[in-house]
Amino acid sequence: MSQIRNIRRSRLAAVGTAATTAVLLASALAPAHTARAAARPSRATAIGNAAAALVHQAARLGLTSAQGTSVRDVVVDADGSQHVRYDRTYLHLPVLGGDFVVHLAPNGSYRSADRATRRDISVPTTTPTVEAPKAADLATAALRAANNGELLKNVTARPQLVVDALHGAPRLAWRTEAAGQDSLGNPVARTVITDALTGSRIDAWDNIETATGDGKSLYSGTVPLETTPSGSTYQLKDPTRGNTYTGDAANKSDLCYLVVCLSRAPATLFTDSDNHWGSGTTSDRSSAAVDAQYGTDMTWDYYKNVHGRNGIAGDGKGSYNRVHYGTNYNNAFWDDNCFCMTYGDGDGTTFGPLVALDVAGHEMTHGVTSKTAGLQYSGESGGLNEATSDIMGTLVEWYASNSADPGDYLIGEKIVRSGFGRTALRYMDKPSKDGNSADCWSSTVGNLDVHYSSGVANHFAYLLAEGSGAKTVNGVSYDSPTCNGSTVTGIGRDKLGAIWYRALTVYMTSTTNYAGARTATLNAAKDLYGAGSTEYDAVAAVWSAVNVH
Repeated sequence: MSQIRNIRRSRLAAVGTAATTAVLLASALAPAHTARAAARPSRATAIGNAAAALVHQAARLGLTSAQGTSVRDVVVDADGSQHVRYDRTYLHLPVLGGDFVVHLAPNGSYRSADRATRRDISVPTTTPTVEAPKAADLATAALRAANNGELLKNVTARPQLVVDALHGAPRLAWRTEAAGQDSLGNPVARTVITDALTGSRIDAWDNIETATGDGKSLYSGTVPLETTPSGSTYQLKDPTRGNTYTGDAANKSDLCYLVVCLSRAPATLFTDSDNHWGSGTTSDRSSAAVDAQYGTDMTWDYYKNVHGRNGIAGDGKGSYNRVHYGTNYNNAFWDDNCFCMTYGDGDGTTFGPLVALDVAGHEMTHGVTSKTAGLQYSGESGGLNEATSDIMGTLVEWYASNSADPGDYLIGEKIVRSGFGRTALRYMDKPSKDGNSADCWSSTVGNLDVHYSSGVANHFAYLLAEGSGAKTVNGVSYDSPTCNGSTVTGIGRDKLGAIWYRALTVYMTSTTNYAGARTATLNAAKDLYGAGSTEYDAVAAVWSAVNVH
């Protein structure tokens, strides 16, 4: 388990009346013989008109006596034009891709039609060679494969015989809805289309519905959220990001003995009736959940869109959040055992709820480190572990480009309160400003707490991105010295992130120390930009600037 430790964080009225009177007078003086506007056709009228059109336009629409039609939707325009959408069957079997829309004039006469397919939808036989149980087995296997082979619970598969006109020439097929739960209890579902004569797969797609809502967070303003509809409510669960979800720990704590947790605080999934979450205040327990979910969203997107990593473990699976953990708990932590992040509410004096964006990025990055280099959480490798989370968490904050929480090189600045005695947990431009962290490497750095030995790498990261000296970046003033008196020029945040991520995932190991980190990042810079490149030389110079040779 990795933690952020010691985060000790009435002239106008007359005109209006005259105008209104004029309108009333104009209406009163209108000729009595003025024709009244025709009433807009009702839904029933539109359906009746469309049904008559189907009889007269059957040949044009490809309709035969073997087919059936059913109304799916009706739209009546303001001018009375009517649009009736139909689904089709063939010998009582649903036809995928057999839908069409009939367009009618205000008087109900036929205008035109749009059809999903113009092919003849008849098939030679409606008797399958592949039986329903076999189709169910094939769909279940496809569902498991789509979830990385995970052993799923409560799996069901419901095959339905159909005519498939979606994929070229119509053919007899099984449409099977397979569903189950993953190891975290999250719903997984997939629609699988199987050729009913050969058993070959025609197509498949995920079948968990999503909805886009929004939430009022504590620190990041109003943010978009992908959620999961569930009956008449919505769940704070994101199917587009591996089913990442956020639950309420109800201010309970885990029951642990040494490093073994006998039970975990619950994480009751947050739900909402209108898909508008939180109030932006701590009085609404959903507000902290919004921050946590948003933080995981941004971290997921950063790793995927910038580094091509599909989820924390690289397997497309989402982690989950527990908010409102413990009582006045001044901490946040990642736990590999539950593959989850946990956030305390803070004591209100030193810290507020620890659900800030860079904290979320920090915690999830511990999971990335665990699944890649596995940096041992002690000594210099432990400092590099913590620094990796600070560096990548900072880059997540910059990536999010959120005006309510703009990017900076301060760690946890949103969560600290006046009783903390400073403005952030840590400062990357000059780590020693926190009173404990090391700016420069020495032979004793490894003896420090990992949250303080991390300062050397944090200092390196700031210098590599921005360079040394006094400057203002995104409205924040920094003054970063070097340990050897040199002046170094930064190469930008994007290149910092690319180099550090490659070093972490390709070259670092569980025991990498600072000298090893220098070698790993130089190798990464060489791979990405070439030996002797500006970037390569900058990495070497900046490590020297923090006394790592």
